[in-house]
Amino acid sequence: MVENGVEGAFTGPTELHSFAGVLFDMDGTIVDSTEAISKHWHKIGKELGVDPSVILLTSHGRRSIEILALYDQSKANWDYVSYIEGLIPKEYGGDAVEIPGARSLLAALDHAHAPWAIVTSGTRALLTGWLDVMGLSHPDNLVVAEDVSIGKPAPDCYRLGIERLGLTVEKARAEVLVIEDSPAGVLAGKAAGCQVIGLATTHQIEQLRASGADWIVQDLRSVIFVGLGVDGTIQLEISNALQT
Repeated sequence: MVENGVEGAFTGPTELHSFAGVLFDMDGTIVDSTEAISKHWHKIGKELGVDPSVILLTSHGRRSIEILALYDQSKANWDYVSYIEGLIPKEYGGDAVEIPGARSLLAALDHAHAPWAIVTSGTRALLTGWLDVMGLSHPDNLVVAEDVSIGKPAPDCYRLGIERLGLTVEKARAEVLVIEDSPAGVLAGKAAGCQVIGLATTHQIEQLRASGADWIVQDLRSVIFVGLGVDGTIQLEISNALQT
């Protein structure tokens, strides 16, 4: 069977794994806001006098401040970026959809007080805006664009996420799970020393594989929270991973 041009099928057996913590990307992992982001960059592109299609070619998984710096340095500041990103859920909230399985997985982790966080290339205004509009669980810990000096694929954001879960990077990073949809995000998670699930929601399977994803699944319906172990670790079932 060929999936997105790659030999294989999403038929992997159910496996039980333990993790010290789970770090989620946001866009394409929890929420698919592709249409909303497209409309946003079309609006900003017109203001900048830049072809929006050119911006969209490289915008996914990257921080807006880095994209804006390519076209107008005067707008590459956090006040402006937070303002424009904070408008996206308000103006285009109806264009976003949940990634299948996201709501139930986040709710289960939150209810169990499990160690989880969201690590995103978006600003705090964008992240909290989407969680509020979609009515999704808010984690106790966040890492947002403003928190790091270098965005994905650099590992800084995920290293900070590990620290914010109260884990020692050197000891626990190999026991931390990152869930991502973009090649840049997978590379960041692997560079931070984590295990990574790649979701085939926004990119080609071969891109996720080439980036080093440990598992590739279609969406979060393949990741089920079983409970907390006696040592406080998160017990997850991973099923229907890509088999080649």
